[in-house]
Amino acid sequence: MSSSLQSNNISALNQQQPSKKNQEQKEALINIEWAKNENDIKEAQKLRYKIFAEEMGANISGGKEKLDRDIFDEHCEHLIARNSKTNKVIGTYRVLTPEAVKIIGSLYSEMEFELGLINDIKDQVVEVGRACIHKKYRSGNVIMQLWAELGRFMKKNNYRYMVGCSSISIKDGGILAASVYKKLYDAERIVNHFHVKPKLPLSIEQLAFNKDCNTPALLKGYLRVGAVVCGKPAWDPDFNTADFFTMLDLTKIPRRYFNHFLSN
Repeated sequence: MSSSLQSNNISALNQQQPSKKNQEQKEALINIEWAKNENDIKEAQKLRYKIFAEEMGANISGGKEKLDRDIFDEHCEHLIARNSKTNKVIGTYRVLTPEAVKIIGSLYSEMEFELGLINDIKDQVVEVGRACIHKKYRSGNVIMQLWAELGRFMKKNNYRYMVGCSSISIKDGGILAASVYKKLYDAERIVNHFHVKPKLPLSIEQLAFNKDCNTPALLKGYLRVGAVVCGKPAWDPDFNTADFFTMLDLTKIPRRYFNHFLSN
């Protein structure tokens, strides 16, 4: 799920990419690993800046090094995907564990949401975010490998919940975000019993919506494996996105996906 965060922003993963043959060649040899040092983290931050700021137009101050970084990075584990031939980082997630939350004092999501009853289960919650994949590698293989490693990480450390912000661009005036919310609400995939509330709500009631809208690919993937959206979306002005607080309970993953993502 997603730090967009500045935004737990994951909308850069939602675009369809051409050239399946070239895609398969590029993704044939991908190494998934955890960052081991500051240089690894900087490579991930450089990719994040390239995608969020240069590609998506997010308001990020990257400095001379053009890095997307904030105070949460030093407390996170950083999962990265490399092209094994070039060794370049072509995908990343950052992961904030319950132990790290105790040190820094909050989840990134708390910058955008009042977490309500999520606060009662924080010791079982891992927050994922800043997910992005280089535009040449978005056919699905890389994100699936990253998910599989996230699943192993969760299982190994006995964490139950994965949360993050699934982001949808509102460059269209918010129509898609409002449409997705209405679609998920009608399908009973929006839950309110955790009392999660956006600090800066997107005014979805005032927006037009398209009942035939397509849910962005990454959010659709989260929902397919059993995730739910908690309450209404927040507006992230830095990334100009609607952020949906998304939560996955690993004990509720359908068996066919559980075997794939949580097998050793």
